[in-house]
Amino acid sequence: MRIRIVAGALIAVSTLCVWRPSLGAKAVLPADLASAAADYDRAQLKGDETLLKRLLADDYHLVNGGGQVESKEQFVSESIDPAFKLEPFVVENPIETVWTDGAVLAGEVHLKGQDHGKPFTAHFRFADIWRKRNGVWQVVFTEVTRLPADKPASSETH
Repeated sequence: MRIRIVAGALIAVSTLCVWRPSLGAKAVLPADLASAAADYDRAQLKGDETLLKRLLADDYHLVNGGGQVESKEQFVSESIDPAFKLEPFVVENPIETVWTDGAVLAGEVHLKGQDHGKPFTAHFRFADIWRKRNGVWQVVFTEVTRLPADKPASSETH
């Protein structure tokens, strides 16, 4: 199972995910960046190849949770695979830093889904780096860190 360490890039402000605020870490996103970020999540969750190709810079790279570097083409190919399905998720502890022509949108996610019919869960921290070039926001780089899986609650008391 390749839990697609793609998961790290599956984040921004989608209608299928919810951002849980953290103290002092959120910037006010420019409307065009907020729109691009929402489009990016929708494109990943729906496997929209055309929109992904538009929102990822040609020189995009992902360092996935396994430490491998993936290109734009590899990421798009994995994202549009119909055998990979994510459940809605919450972005926790968001960090949003914005400057004139760039931004970092980051957070933590607990993902659940199916990969080729096999269920999976994963816990990640991610950072998407956005660049505004010629008036257009695109993701240029994503870093994903795999975190320890949550331990199931124990019914025993110690």
